[in-house]
Amino acid sequence: MSRPAIDYAAVFQALPGGVLLLSPEFVILDVNQALLDRTGRERHRMVGRYLFDVFPENPAVAEAGGMRNLLASLERVVATGRRDAMALQRYDVEAPGRPGVFEERYWSPVNTPVLDAEGRVLLVVHRVEEVTEIVRAGVRMPRDRERMEAELYTRAQELQEVNDWLRASHARERQVAVALQAAMLPRPRPVAGHRAAVRYQPAISALNVCGDWYDLSELPGDRMAVAVGDVVGHGLDAACVMGQLRSALSAAARVARGPAQALEVLGIYARSVAGAESTTAVQALIDWKAHTLTYSSAGHPPPALAHPDGTVELLDAATDPPLGARPEHVERPEAQVSFTEGAVLVLYTDGLIERRGEDIDVGLARLAGSLARHREADAEALADRLLAELLPPGGATDDTALVVIRL
Repeated sequence: MSRPAIDYAAVFQALPGGVLLLSPEFVILDVNQALLDRTGRERHRMVGRYLFDVFPENPAVAEAGGMRNLLASLERVVATGRRDAMALQRYDVEAPGRPGVFEERYWSPVNTPVLDAEGRVLLVVHRVEEVTEIVRAGVRMPRDRERMEAELYTRAQELQEVNDWLRASHARERQVAVALQAAMLPRPRPVAGHRAAVRYQPAISALNVCGDWYDLSELPGDRMAVAVGDVVGHGLDAACVMGQLRSALSAAARVARGPAQALEVLGIYARSVAGAESTTAVQALIDWKAHTLTYSSAGHPPPALAHPDGTVELLDAATDPPLGARPEHVERPEAQVSFTEGAVLVLYTDGLIERRGEDIDVGLARLAGSLARHREADAEALADRLLAELLPPGGATDDTALVVIRL
């Protein structure tokens, strides 16, 4: 039995409270009947006009900051793509048919973005509940009413100031976090003419830092050691552990006989680092002269090798438990495969392939299919396409690091 079609226009008009549909430039695109009734306006005199031309600020109470606060909230929504709930606002409204004559009003606004398929703000839904009567309700003596109005309004403005301070503080912390992550995960330089594309995508709930890492080390004889790893957890603590392990593995790769020994050294070091337990990592040694890949994995998802004929090989023949998982030292396994010119090597962390409630083999198959389709693209374009096709539409739900190397 088919479902009846939804009349979205009727739903919009029936929404409780006042609702405005705005463009990203804050031009009114539509208004529901409830807001027309509250403000005494006519739809044809609102649609197509700039919001603050329709609702100018009362010059007699400009210090209330209603227009300034609303504009700042709308701009935040457009800039971040996130919902913004405002504190109680005093925003007076011109009396219908009496320009310049304002009626005292109090509102509780919420501004919500509508995003397109690429995450850009397409529309802003401005929804308000008028609370003027609530502010005045239950107060019999005029002096008491004035006192309560003043008290509520003062507390609302204090809340607005605290929210503004928290937003500014969060922005400063994010700048520090971004600088820290950039310092620990610098963009790779070309190694002996070979270029690699790297991507780092924190989970949408993270502070732009995480425990995922990548590392590329130039070695003698036209060789490169490339690794990715994943520390358990998110945030600055995980990022600090990540920085220590990344540096240790980078150093070990330059003196070890191969990836297995480098991971053995890293596992011993990880036992002395708080928070490094259960870290996963994989390292591959690329020898361009011999056309071989030597690799070893400590509990990490397998690298993917896309051959020029379109087949994709998962490098899973040398997998061992995560770092520090064994109580005693055991030599780690190592495997080697050959490659031909034009092949592509992809290393990644589990955020690229894993989904809640889904078998990991489904994610690996999704990766193999995307890699086969786009294998002829250059490394930078291929990295972008893999992220676009494999990460959830709403953004990464787990931290993700990605390295793409054309062999």
